[in-house]
Amino acid sequence: MPYDSNLDEQLFNKAWEDEGGKIIVSVHSYNKGQKKLQIAREIKDKMGNAAFAKLGRLSKTEIKGILPLIQEALEVM
Repeated sequence: MPYDSNLDEQLFNKAWEDEGGKIIVSVHSYNKGQKKLQIAREIKDKMGNAAFAKLGRLSKTEIKGILPLIQEALEVM
């Protein structure tokens, strides 16, 4: 069965921002299934447009910034 975006429910979504972009913490449930945490990085290109990038490694500052968001997301899960 192919992916159907209509079955993907977003239950939580908050972002932490700094000058380089933002990290988005969200909780999703596909087809009323298990709730799962998603962490994504959004950066700004040279033109100032937002683009998603590989999350990769996190700095200590980034971890401290998103940790409260992860804890809040856990309450939804």
